[in-house]
Amino acid sequence: MMMMRGAKAEVRVRLKMKGNFLVATAAVIALALGAVGLAWAQDDEGPTSSVRFVVVRDTDGKPVRNAEVVLHPVNRKGKQAQGEMELKTDADGKASVDGIPYGPLRVQVLAPHFQTFGEDYEINKPEMELTVKLKHPGGQYSIYENHGDDKKPQ
Repeated sequence: MMMMRGAKAEVRVRLKMKGNFLVATAAVIALALGAVGLAWAQDDEGPTSSVRFVVVRDTDGKPVRNAEVVLHPVNRKGKQAQGEMELKTDADGKASVDGIPYGPLRVQVLAPHFQTFGEDYEINKPEMELTVKLKHPGGQYSIYENHGDDKKPQ
């Protein structure tokens, strides 16, 4: 009996330590992500912008919720630089971020059942709103379907 109580206590201590470790790990990750975002925003030490995104369907203009908006800094040569920031749209299809440095910004938007969107924007105002219209995927060409008199792709 005594052995069982000791084992249970050891398991409880291990679980408690594991839970504390997970909380500490999550806190470190959150701080690191915040530091990366802060370093990204202060990289150029110039003016920064508050950027709002509105993600809607191309067909009817309704908001797309839970779309992933990925922001990539672009260097002076037009190439994607190190680091990225990810946002999720709310129920109204909106997401926002503060502290984006002036200059080129590559924006990608991903959402289930929609084509991936990607475009570069020039951030040059203290406040900007960017509207992204997502399209449904187009049909794919199949050699197994009857295409009538259409020419076959070469």
